[in-house]
Amino acid sequence: MANAASGMAVHDECKLKYQELKAKRSHRFIVFKIEEQQIVVEKVGGSTESYDDFQASLPADECRYAVYDFDFVTNENCQKSKIFFIAWSPENSRVRMKMVYASSKDRFKRELDGIQFELQATDPSEMSMDIVKGKIQLSY
Repeated sequence: MANAASGMAVHDECKLKYQELKAKRSHRFIVFKIEEQQIVVEKVGGSTESYDDFQASLPADECRYAVYDFDFVTNENCQKSKIFFIAWSPENSRVRMKMVYASSKDRFKRELDGIQFELQATDPSEMSMDIVKGKIQLSY
């Protein structure tokens, strides 16, 4: 059964929506879930949605993967964007679910070319806007 988790299929729509986020910037975020032994798109956030909208899309008691396209302005006043991969694994989610998501994460992340940062969070405070900004500050 453990091998089944690490060999999780990735639905084509996951890669398609990710490419739209990365290249066309037509989405702000994408939330993915594991369903029937494959990773599928659960929600796509429009380009005008906020980080709060994104956080509200994550269930309180189930694991998810997500990508978020974060826009910011550097100290030199340059507009930039960084793509975050978030592994959401709330403490009150089922142990089996946590194991499946943990064992499939690296393979799924490799399918999404261009991820610049990764966050692993078990509660909203671990992926707060301050933490996101802190990761970006360290990168430039």
